[in-house]
Amino acid sequence: MQLWDSRHFERIFVDNVPLLDVRAPVEFAQGAFPCAVNMPILTDKEREQVGICYKTQGPKAAVALGHQLVSGEVKSSRVSAWQRFFAEHPHGALYCFRGGQRSRIAQQWLQEIGVSVPRIQGGYKAMRRFLMTRLAELCASDNFVVIGGRTGTGKTRLLQAFAKAVDLEAAANHRGS
Repeated sequence: MQLWDSRHFERIFVDNVPLLDVRAPVEFAQGAFPCAVNMPILTDKEREQVGICYKTQGPKAAVALGHQLVSGEVKSSRVSAWQRFFAEHPHGALYCFRGGQRSRIAQQWLQEIGVSVPRIQGGYKAMRRFLMTRLAELCASDNFVVIGGRTGTGKTRLLQAFAKAVDLEAAANHRGS
């Protein structure tokens, strides 16, 4: 099964590779990449149940509970949704929080129906760490000018006059920058 490591991270973001995030919705809501779609392997409630089982009974029991919760029609429905995602985005990849159990299981279930997709080694945590490190490197190697001001003062028009500019307001879909 194909595994993408940190050597692929820059291309993932530069090329806007479609990403299937199998983390629980609560995790996705706390942080996600612009090119990611959340199709969780476990709902928030299922994740909570598995987590409690992990703490009280250990990892084997937690994995067994996860397989019990996501079986039959529930499993089939989730795998079908992932299959449709990769049919629409054949150059995509999948990940979970650390690139471990959840994404490995999702990758295996897809492989069982003949869909081969790459899994991101280290998951969300590794890709976020890569972006933070890369941002720090870029900031250290270049001169940045931050433009701020009140609404309606022409900041966007000013940014458009520069060849190398990042409009954080637009990137944040005007939800604040």
